[in-house]
Amino acid sequence: MNKKSIITSMLSLVAMAGLAQTMTAEVKADSLLSLVQAGDSCMRQYNTFEALKYYQEAYAIAKRRSQQQAVKQPDFPLDKFDELPEEKQDEIIEHLKQSAENSSVVDCIIQMKLANCHYKRGNYRETADLLKLVPEDKLSHDAFRQLCFSYQKQGDIDSYIYWTEQLVYRYPMDGEMVAGLTLAFAKNEQPQRGIICGLEYCQRDSTNILVNRALADAWFMNRDFTAAVKLYNRLLEQGDSTFNTLYSAGMCYSQIEDLEHAYHYLKLAFLVSGMQHYGCAYRLGVVCIDTKRYPEGLGYLDLAKQLMRPDTTIMKAITLSQGEGYYLTQHYDEAVTAWKEHLAYNPTSIATYYNIANAYAYLLKKGEQAESYYRQFLDLARKEEKPTDKLKEMIKSAEDIIKEFELSRKLSQQNKQ
Repeated sequence: MNKKSIITSMLSLVAMAGLAQTMTAEVKADSLLSLVQAGDSCMRQYNTFEALKYYQEAYAIAKRRSQQQAVKQPDFPLDKFDELPEEKQDEIIEHLKQSAENSSVVDCIIQMKLANCHYKRGNYRETADLLKLVPEDKLSHDAFRQLCFSYQKQGDIDSYIYWTEQLVYRYPMDGEMVAGLTLAFAKNEQPQRGIICGLEYCQRDSTNILVNRALADAWFMNRDFTAAVKLYNRLLEQGDSTFNTLYSAGMCYSQIEDLEHAYHYLKLAFLVSGMQHYGCAYRLGVVCIDTKRYPEGLGYLDLAKQLMRPDTTIMKAITLSQGEGYYLTQHYDEAVTAWKEHLAYNPTSIATYYNIANAYAYLLKKGEQAESYYRQFLDLARKEEKPTDKLKEMIKSAEDIIKEFELSRKLSQQNKQ
């Protein structure tokens, strides 16, 4: 494509932006300012609902104005283009290219205010979509952070890393963002890059707890436990006695086979967790066994086993629904298995025994198993002080079926004789 064709395309693109205008008169600057001020007033009152309306209207006006300005073209005859010096041709093309790009660029301050409002309302996708269009050198520090955090909150780790790298390049002493980037690299299976990021910061400030935590975790994920434990000890000296620091320190000492220190820090971590962290209980139990603290270790291992058991209430609901789902889709073996698992969490469920018995009797044709579950059903059902009419019917049906099973066995024995 020659330069004349390029410039023709550029002119068409810019002209289309102009044709898209629906306004017949320019909006006065004071109306735009009034909308922004109204939005700001609402934000000071933490009223993001009303602020959003004002900012959106201001944004729409600013966008139209931006498009109007972008379509202002240099006054020159296209048929004379080829006669211009090559340097002048390139200058015109660059101008039109910038005009085409600017047709979608809105006043950065308004754009950041609207993005901030979306961010405060938890609309992180819209926040990111607005802020990524703002030139990086125009982004305020707060807006830049919101852009990064918006991707993080959406679970887009790659975009979070990309934009946080740009932010840290501009603001290398923003410790919170350095810590976030260091940890993001480590969790994204790039712990070496995280270590480099954290160390560069620590050359100027080695006392930032957030950065030291992230750097220690990066060393840990890189399996350099000696380097990691040094940082965890520094954190403890700084007064950072959080569960993660204590637990990770204990794990590091365990990996380098310094079991006495491992025991000390894992025990502290378990206490900080309110004795509720099963992983810590398990690790502490293992260390106790390895250091010949057998009764104590067995106690922690038993506690870990109890803590690892799933929530009974939730498992009751899950297994019951699984049984019903399998039954309705005619997967009867799987239904019976789910119902049996349900009984492990809810052993007094009268209806479940009955359902299993019916499945064995009528669908799976396994009389012996059916009779066993009918009898278990009757054992529980007959203990009900005030049985419902429905339960009475179920009891009568189970008793009749058991009689049939008994009669069938007698006949079978007589035939054998």
